[in-house]
Amino acid sequence: MTAPVRTDPTIVRVALDARSYDIVIGRGLLASLGARVSALRPGARAVIVTDDNVARHYLGTAEAALAHAGVAASRVIVPAGEASKSYRVFEQVCEAVISARIERGDLIIALGGGVIGDLAGFVASVLRRGLDYVQVPTTLLADVDSSVGGKTAIDSAHGKNLIGAFHQPILVLADTALLDTLPAREFRAGYAEVAKYGLLGDAGFFSWLESNWRDVFAGGTASGSSAREHAIAVSCRAKAAIVARDERETGERALLNLGHTFGHALEAACGFSDRLLHGEAIAAGMALAFEFSARRQGLLPMAEARRAIAHLAAVGLPTRIKDIPGPLPSVDQLMDLIAQDKKVKRGMLTFILVRGIGAAFIEAGVDAREVRMFLSEKLAER
Repeated sequence: MTAPVRTDPTIVRVALDARSYDIVIGRGLLASLGARVSALRPGARAVIVTDDNVARHYLGTAEAALAHAGVAASRVIVPAGEASKSYRVFEQVCEAVISARIERGDLIIALGGGVIGDLAGFVASVLRRGLDYVQVPTTLLADVDSSVGGKTAIDSAHGKNLIGAFHQPILVLADTALLDTLPAREFRAGYAEVAKYGLLGDAGFFSWLESNWRDVFAGGTASGSSAREHAIAVSCRAKAAIVARDERETGERALLNLGHTFGHALEAACGFSDRLLHGEAIAAGMALAFEFSARRQGLLPMAEARRAIAHLAAVGLPTRIKDIPGPLPSVDQLMDLIAQDKKVKRGMLTFILVRGIGAAFIEAGVDAREVRMFLSEKLAER
């Protein structure tokens, strides 16, 4: 099966009653930013929050699009990288937006990857008791994950995304042409979240990815562009459907955290640094979740787990702890980091486990001794 060829944007609706919004997916959409903002919020002013890497490539185009539509805009530029999801940078952005005289009827535009979307969205959630904001993701990971669903956050010294709020955007504008300048490693990291949608709930989509992932990576060609937009649209539809049913993660939405309990612990152990990108951590975490489900829990045949892991490895993602460069903490330190996971309830570990490809489920009360034994074995492989 090949992806359908489209010339018009694909629109995925996130159905949340009065707070519903569109995810608009297609190539060359950034030029329409001003017209779309003006149509949604006539007369509003905007402040663009972005990082210094993205600013070099796309800030000028975004500002020109806004100016063309008569939308007055200012800018806030922060350093690229996870370190900007901090109290210090959060304060700086808040003060800059206030200094720009942004009012309750104005809005913030998050132009960037997951870090910018999370940071700018959290600023929007609290500033003047809540501002509208628009997500303009510039990475594959942000296209299919962090820009959709209204999770906003900054990091704590105790772990990732522990300080945040649910605050939905009014629009997600996913211009796939912005991925053309994305480094190969960053694209691979984003692809981990695309594969996640197949692994957690859509075996057919995972099979399609096994056959078509090279076209998804190719991007700029006709077949690559269609495959890329198809993969993003399927991923966004899957997330939008889950978010519509469980906006605040009281149940089913936790499935979207497949691989995240192990992954976030590994990411924190690496200091939220370039040693291990978020998507790489999630890939390793999903591989661990599949192996743990098969080997320690007996939930699926090991051959099925190996199939999932083999695909992640084939695209160049880390699937073993020993794939992560540099020193790692002890099993005690990893268990402490896992204990900080947001899915922990009254001290009991909750994991997203699997009964097969496309068959994830939420398991509360996982025996910490089993997790410790499993991680000890994996750390010993180094």
